[in-house]
Amino acid sequence: MTRNTKRTIWTVLAVIAVAVIGVVIFYFTSIYNQLNQLQKTGEASPFHNIEKIDKVVTPDPPKWEGTEPVNILLMGVDSRDAQDEGVPRSDSMLVLSLDPVQKKYHLFSLLRDTYTSIPDHGRNRINTAITHGPNTAMKAAGDLLGIQIQYYVYTDFQGFIKLVDAIGGVDFEVEKDMKYISKADKHLYDIDLKQGMQHLDGNTALQYVRFRHDKMSDFSRTSRQRELLKAIAEKMQSTTSIAKLPSILEQVNPFIDTNLSVNDMWKLASVGYESKFGGSEQIPPMNMLKEERINGAAVLTVGSEDKLKEYIQEFLNSTPEEETPEQDDTGTGTGTGTDSKTSPASSPRESASEPVSGSSSSRTSVSDVN
Repeated sequence: MTRNTKRTIWTVLAVIAVAVIGVVIFYFTSIYNQLNQLQKTGEASPFHNIEKIDKVVTPDPPKWEGTEPVNILLMGVDSRDAQDEGVPRSDSMLVLSLDPVQKKYHLFSLLRDTYTSIPDHGRNRINTAITHGPNTAMKAAGDLLGIQIQYYVYTDFQGFIKLVDAIGGVDFEVEKDMKYISKADKHLYDIDLKQGMQHLDGNTALQYVRFRHDKMSDFSRTSRQRELLKAIAEKMQSTTSIAKLPSILEQVNPFIDTNLSVNDMWKLASVGYESKFGGSEQIPPMNMLKEERINGAAVLTVGSEDKLKEYIQEFLNSTPEEETPEQDDTGTGTGTGTDSKTSPASSPRESASEPVSGSSSSRTSVSDVN
């Protein structure tokens, strides 16, 4: 091999190396720029009209060292419910609890009609907390669960649709036919899904997580939400989605607000990618709640908030392979620490033959927002 040939080979390799380095720099720079824009300020913030009245003081999120649990409140809203330029009530509230030591994460879905303390605003349904600002919502959810919630992520219907479309949809088994006609919305949010394995795009995925027009209403809906979010998270961990991450972030960016810093997002993403799913649960669990009417409104109350907090700790401290005890009559334990891939409607908590204390034969009166 001549000296000129060797020089040519090394030149080509150098060009390839520079090109690869350039692509990597562009990839991570694009991700950084998009992540940096997720935290909205000023007029871009969905809370700019109520920032001055959100008086709840929550400590700044601590410098995260990756050795303590992190709890994130995930809130999805229906922007159609906004009144007088305010913030609409939460259509969905979930808490993601990530344990970096045990490398596992749990997901809790909060029933939106749960009647609880809203800091500085008395007692009300928990889905009203966000109308007073994200600090109030984090404090209300944290007080109910007995944990400190450091972060929030806020989005609306369009943000959810964009996310699912950006990752190419998800293959998911729909457990039954689902149909609902929404004349009030000029059929924009009609639901029409067939039983069986489906490829859900953004619109059909939204239909699935919104459907509550069955016997168990919001109870079965929150179970479906947890199952689909698990499928979305698994799709996000795929090599294809990771490669498309800059594009995914660009598409969902306008619809998301959070108090997570870019550095925290990097660290949480790293831990989350290595973590196993530890289980999910409806809050309050079936045996810990009652349906009541307070000031003429149908709400869900917790029998014992102390027992609920004890249960949360027990659930969080279980291992992914370990089952938590079944609930007894006092409601001091329920469910499993794992989430088997069965259809949500087949969960014992969703198909229990005994009605919730004080409930009627139909659950549709519990919620007043579609």
